[in-house]
Amino acid sequence: MTSPAELIHATIAAIRPLDGPAMEQASQRQAQLTKPPGSLGVLEQVAIDLAGITGTCPPAAPQRPAVAVFAGDHGVLERGVSPWPQEVTVAMVENFRAGGAAVNVLARACGAEVYVVDVGVATPVVGDERVLVRNVRRGTADLGSGPAMSRAEAEEAIAVGIGVARELVAAGHDLLLTGDMGIGNTTPSACLVAAFTGASAAEVTGRGTGIDDETLILKTEIVRCAVDRLAEGADPIDVLAQVGGLEHAGLVGYLLGAASAGVPVLLDGVIAGSAALVAQALAPDAISRSFAGHRSVEPGHAVALGQLGLTPLVDLDLRLGEGSGAALAVPILRAAALILDEMATFDSAGVTRKED
Repeated sequence: MTSPAELIHATIAAIRPLDGPAMEQASQRQAQLTKPPGSLGVLEQVAIDLAGITGTCPPAAPQRPAVAVFAGDHGVLERGVSPWPQEVTVAMVENFRAGGAAVNVLARACGAEVYVVDVGVATPVVGDERVLVRNVRRGTADLGSGPAMSRAEAEEAIAVGIGVARELVAAGHDLLLTGDMGIGNTTPSACLVAAFTGASAAEVTGRGTGIDDETLILKTEIVRCAVDRLAEGADPIDVLAQVGGLEHAGLVGYLLGAASAGVPVLLDGVIAGSAALVAQALAPDAISRSFAGHRSVEPGHAVALGQLGLTPLVDLDLRLGEGSGAALAVPILRAAALILDEMATFDSAGVTRKED
């Protein structure tokens, strides 16, 4: 039987660089379309990247997106970093199941299917075809006083994410969206962003669900102390185990699994961005298959996107999570592919090019 560590190693080894020739063809085709060069901005690079991910030019527009909402609870919540009680996490899992959450509505709007993955919810969850029970442990320990989880647990949660990505791809989904749920999870997110970017706790710690000034000071100090505790040059998975969350670990595996399958990913906000930093540290080519669905108002997200080298497709002052920003960006990703496929060239339209 393959161990989680062996699965992670094999998955990383299967990740390949983007298809250079397909990207070159896409770039050349962009130059032939009936528009001034660069006039479609970020859409042009998105289409080129999709060609590199799929190995075809023009790339097919994704038809079957799926959102995987990784859910977990956090021991650091006991320190008062959020005014919301832990019970909200499991209540929201049931809301996702019933189709009543924001991400359910937005997923219906873009034709995506929603799955929930219990990777670390503190309260037992009933599984079905939409709620996948893959619980590694009943919430993390308090990262403010010690490791959030063991390395073995972090590896097991990463393996869960890899398995979910593989299952969704095998079911025919050609675009994977990240989602998350976990009261208190912006605290470990800030820890991960600080640890992998070198930014200070003050730069990356935000108000999460709307905390007051006093709580923000407390939260920032917890982040600072937790990151200061990390050993210099620590392995990415050890960092994740020390200061991350189980849903973060699940998302790391989800990104690695999608990349190894050659399927594009739309990242949501700061939770996904912090998990992507771990995936980038483990396998840089994994992030070349990811797109930033949006820019969260959480300050750590902009820092993470800078490190990841990703340009957000939507900027609407969102800070909900769940996969909401990623779902909103699906039509933009589809449009980028369709532009490259369906837009006329100067020659086919008989349009005169500008004079040199």
